[in-house]
Amino acid sequence: MSTPPTTKSERRWYDVSGRDLSIGALGVTVVLWASAFVGIRDAADSFSAGPLSLGRLVVAAIVLTVLAKPWRHRLPTGRPFLLLVLAGVTWFGAYNVALNAGEQQVDAGTAALVVTVGPILIALLAGILLKEGFPKPLLIGIAVAASGVVLISLSTRDESAVDTATTTGVLLCLAAAVLYAIGALAQKPTLTVVMPVMSVWLMCVVGAVVCLPYLPSLVRETGDASTANIIWVVYLGVFPTAIAFTTWAFALNRTTAGRLGSTTYLVPPVAILMAWAILAEVPPVLALLGGVLCIGGVVVARSRR
Repeated sequence: MSTPPTTKSERRWYDVSGRDLSIGALGVTVVLWASAFVGIRDAADSFSAGPLSLGRLVVAAIVLTVLAKPWRHRLPTGRPFLLLVLAGVTWFGAYNVALNAGEQQVDAGTAALVVTVGPILIALLAGILLKEGFPKPLLIGIAVAASGVVLISLSTRDESAVDTATTTGVLLCLAAAVLYAIGALAQKPTLTVVMPVMSVWLMCVVGAVVCLPYLPSLVRETGDASTANIIWVVYLGVFPTAIAFTTWAFALNRTTAGRLGSTTYLVPPVAILMAWAILAEVPPVLALLGGVLCIGGVVVARSRR
């Protein structure tokens, strides 16, 4: 149960009846992030990986500019700025391209299951780069999650897998998870000096700049794309990117890191349900078993404290 508001600064996170709005914000984030896997998969009918990334990021940057109002804030300098640039290049730029390319070769649910290993990769990178060490639960979790990824890779040869499913697609999604981990690890220390919404805005702008070489292809593919797929690009920019990251930042001010991390476990099941309802896609049984191992590995690794 959330602690009731006691100060003016705390009351802004509650509605008029005193309910904690951060819980609803987390729910919005989970649903929108899950829907991104479905949108990417469907938009792939008209857009290749790079142009889809650029289109999504340009839309998101416009919306975030309205939400963050960067002209009212001082941009970070020095190390925080460089870390946010790194996060923008990896998390918003390269991550999107890798995930989009991966989802052209695996179904939305399988992609969501693979990307779920992101938190365990963050812990692994923290152990190497931040000298946080490798507690036994972390090592066990890594082994369990790795076995899950192997099962998911093998599932692409299953008769029940989608026609486009390939091991390369799974590896691209795994690369996306690594890029997400690098970006999240780079962003984390900046939040002590930069507002969360401002950090998201800057990362999104950097990601869009990284993807600018795809502009000619985006213009060409937009001209040939169906209206439905163009709507998906706009949706991906407005909701899973701009809105979901804003609600995530909103909840970050009122919720513990543990609760925030735990909510990400809900993204793959929601994505699988959405893919089944909208795309008529269901991951093969072997991929589902592998996904359970991936999530289980993350849970074990996060129990180190």
